[in-house]
Amino acid sequence: MDAAAFHIEPGLPEPIYRQIAGQVLRMVAAGQCAPGTPLPSVRDMAAVHAVNPMTVSKAYAQLEAQGVLERQRGKGMVVSQQAQGAQTLDQRLAALAPALRDLARQARELDLPADQVAQALQQMMNNERKSG
Repeated sequence: MDAAAFHIEPGLPEPIYRQIAGQVLRMVAAGQCAPGTPLPSVRDMAAVHAVNPMTVSKAYAQLEAQGVLERQRGKGMVVSQQAQGAQTLDQRLAALAPALRDLARQARELDLPADQVAQALQQMMNNERKSG
């Protein structure tokens, strides 16, 4: 896995270490990172995204404590054998539910029609697919 595969947005309210950890968790859940998949080194990740190495290290340590990552001598951090692999579509949608509830609440507060919100989401997803 390449450090450039991660999308870090310093301007978001979510801390950078949580952005990194969340992306790793989603990649594992989607089956994009099988057990044994090496993660970019702390140094590489920090350099590519211009973030403090301690921030990356904090994300990796958190995932290691959760059993998602493990440290392997000579390889660095890899997806652990105990990490839950590819999840079903329903499980992945359930993981997205809190963000969807927040989006629905905000759309309702802005008095936006559901079909236009869905169309905007579809367009964003298409743009992400092209840029990612």
